[in-house]
Amino acid sequence: MPHLGAVFFLFACLCLICPCTALGDIYRYIDAEGVAHFTNTPTAKDYTLFLEEKKVGRVQARTKRFKAGPDVYDNIILKAASAFDVDHALIKAVIHAESSFDPNAVSSQGARGLMQIMPQNNDSLNISNPFDPSQNIMGGTRYLKRMLVRYNEKLALALAAYNAGPSAVDKYKKIPPYEETQTYVQRVMSLYSRYKRS
Repeated sequence: MPHLGAVFFLFACLCLICPCTALGDIYRYIDAEGVAHFTNTPTAKDYTLFLEEKKVGRVQARTKRFKAGPDVYDNIILKAASAFDVDHALIKAVIHAESSFDPNAVSSQGARGLMQIMPQNNDSLNISNPFDPSQNIMGGTRYLKRMLVRYNEKLALALAAYNAGPSAVDKYKKIPPYEETQTYVQRVMSLYSRYKRS
């Protein structure tokens, strides 16, 4: 049975490979075997709205404006990738989406640094200075790996947990119905695809 993460990855790749100027709303139907089907012209009542046209446009616009992040952190990213067995392209995609490679970034909720670590997670991630790129990337990758393990390598769920917290994913048993989280998952997966090819 295809994993939801794989379906999301395929969907993101299709958006990259086959861009349209007017996709319209995207609808999704999950059949009895758990396979997801996507269309912009639903022919059955089983299809439900998955992504509004304006959101599709935003994701595509970001993809078209893609500019690879700086390579100044590549050595740290490669070290973290090796230490925690996480694809370096995925780590770079998360950094890109989280902070746009600003080591001093602070979110409105207080998340800090390149991978936007919440202060309450510092101790468990061995972080004493979240604005230190090495500590932040190593700690953020450690947390990302925990989410990948927790959700059996289902990338979409792991990314949703990274953004919204695992309690939200556990509550809904899927990507939470939060616009920010759903957009975040698609953005990281789009960036991941680009970094894998760059």
